[in-house]
Amino acid sequence: MIKEKNIVLNVVLTLVTCGIYGIVWFITMTDDVSIVNDDKELSGGKAFLFTLITCGIYSIYWSYKMGQATYEARTKRDMHANDNSVLYLVLAIFGLSIVNYCLIQNDLNEIAQAEAK
Repeated sequence: MIKEKNIVLNVVLTLVTCGIYGIVWFITMTDDVSIVNDDKELSGGKAFLFTLITCGIYSIYWSYKMGQATYEARTKRDMHANDNSVLYLVLAIFGLSIVNYCLIQNDLNEIAQAEAK
């Protein structure tokens, strides 16, 4: 089971720490998506490592995959779902990954609320 996270607080902490908290958020968000999809292959640590190795290119692919993964997680729970993978891809290409983080975290928060019921 995953916990809800305050999106505004995460954004503020990311800005205040000059992006360092964004790395923590990226890793925990990836791990949460892994948990809700029962995907043992998906790991926040590996995703961050691949992002470092590829000088950020992997994060564009990651955004697309997170869109697909959150769609699958919501569909499994019979929740209203939109496949936002292309939107996440475009936002990542234009350097707006923090918007992706907010949207993905919102989906995870809704899944956490549904599981808590």
